[in-house]
Amino acid sequence: MSEMLKTDVVVIGAGPVGLFAVFQCGMLGLKCHVVDSLDQIGGQCTALYPEKPIYDIPAEPSISGAALIEQLEQQAAPFAPVYHLGQQVIGVAGMAGDFTVTTSKQNEIHTRAIIIAGGAGAFGPHRPPLDGLEQYEGKSVFYAVRSRDIFRGKKVVIAGGGDSAVDWANSLAEIAAKIYVVHRRDKFRAAPASLEKLQEYTLSGVVELVTPYQLSALHGEDGILKQVEVTDLDNHSRLLDADMLLPFFGLSASLGPIAEWGLNLENSHITTTQGTAATTISGIYAVGDIATYPHKLKLILTGFADAAHAAHAIHTQLHPDTPLHFEYSTTKGIQSL
Repeated sequence: MSEMLKTDVVVIGAGPVGLFAVFQCGMLGLKCHVVDSLDQIGGQCTALYPEKPIYDIPAEPSISGAALIEQLEQQAAPFAPVYHLGQQVIGVAGMAGDFTVTTSKQNEIHTRAIIIAGGAGAFGPHRPPLDGLEQYEGKSVFYAVRSRDIFRGKKVVIAGGGDSAVDWANSLAEIAAKIYVVHRRDKFRAAPASLEKLQEYTLSGVVELVTPYQLSALHGEDGILKQVEVTDLDNHSRLLDADMLLPFFGLSASLGPIAEWGLNLENSHITTTQGTAATTISGIYAVGDIATYPHKLKLILTGFADAAHAAHAIHTQLHPDTPLHFEYSTTKGIQSL
């Protein structure tokens, strides 16, 4: 068991709404630790559509998922959030003002309040059924791209036929030595513009489409990948020289242990009070897509408003005798914690 960590607020979920909750809490002088089951921040914006444009963010006519997360991360940075990535919250004990949160990596965090910003729930990648896969994960096999630079000059195999596979093939083709895109079908399920771009890279020779093939084995040692073996429908095998493998077979979503906390649930969503984001358990708040209330709109913008409500409600909960005088950020400015 690691040392006990202490904070004002634990934010469960590092998607856009979770990151904005860190900012809102920071503006009120509240420190945050952030827990997410993925090994990077960004939630669906990073894992599912990093290159796709989002059109309904105020003052941003068009912004990619990855760019939005980058800006939200910068916005939260002055308040020094502590991230616990690649782990789930598996236990919560205590009461409002005195919770202990335990993660799947045996971190214990003492916190005064909890914000659940888990989107549709905790996400985890669908892992390909390959022998010895675990020894390569985090070294040569990745389920998301946190930094493009680690793929610079590398031979990369991307497996999958959806938006994530196509988007990252296009993105990494700009810097990688070679990209192989492995898919069990000849057709891909992605935006037409993305497919046109992929075709351009294919014609240039930077990208090679390996279809219809599926992953069958990994070859290397000590977690360092050398070759990826693929097999077609007739059981013909081919070896692809590779430094990195990115399997994009989608993510599975689940409320996980949160479903057992005794919160009031409605169709796998947590019911909240709109003006405060409070759940039925004192000291626990829910924001974003995981929260529901009458006439709720599932928009990132709505989640941002939820996060602001939660932060102000938590400040009132933790400092009941201290009046909170509302100030605009243009007046207050940004002060690091």
